[in-house]
Amino acid sequence: LGQPSRRYRPHRREPPSLHPPRPNPPAGTIDGGTMDYNRAAIKSKASAACGWNFIVLMSRQGKIRLSEFFSSYTESQKKRILRDIAADVLPRQAKMCNIIEKGDYKFVYRRYASLYFIVGAPVEMNELIVLEQIHLFVEALDGYFNSVCELDLVFSLHKSLMILFEMFIGGMLCESNRREVLQQIVEAEEMVEQMTKPGEDTSSQLDDGLSFQEQFQLGRKPGARGPR
Repeated sequence: LGQPSRRYRPHRREPPSLHPPRPNPPAGTIDGGTMDYNRAAIKSKASAACGWNFIVLMSRQGKIRLSEFFSSYTESQKKRILRDIAADVLPRQAKMCNIIEKGDYKFVYRRYASLYFIVGAPVEMNELIVLEQIHLFVEALDGYFNSVCELDLVFSLHKSLMILFEMFIGGMLCESNRREVLQQIVEAEEMVEQMTKPGEDTSSQLDDGLSFQEQFQLGRKPGARGPR
């Protein structure tokens, strides 16, 4: 009798809602939307945004000095890409932007002397990273050929491709250490020299990477193998 009596409080009812209840979102969607959480697709898209589609080295006159396609393109598509590069990149002025969007990919290029280094990169890829990768490739060429020029790429194209494949695999940068790249090329040359028979001209099997001026100084006819 001495305890205070508890006051009766009726249960408060919420007012009825005018909107029907929302159904539970199905598995793999956000709030019933159409965005699908396909992790495999997201991973493949992210990996595709980290590598090049192709790289083309073209002179101011439109001559192709090197071209390598890391993605699958038909011959007609490759020719169309080369025509677009010649039509869109070569006429541009020096102060213009180095990025040209072309639908599924974009051109990211840098000019060194009379040579254009054009890379076809995915739209999602960072352009500044592509520019740094291009410069890294040029530094590797310059370190091997000792002040590389356009004629070095003409007469030693396979050496340029060896450096490219040593640095990039499937369009993705796998080796950024320039010294390590050049060391691998030198070891490959030494292996060829060891496998060569005594008295046989090694330059006929593997070019020694000399520039045009150095070949001329040694008395070798440019583009030819062995002494003049």
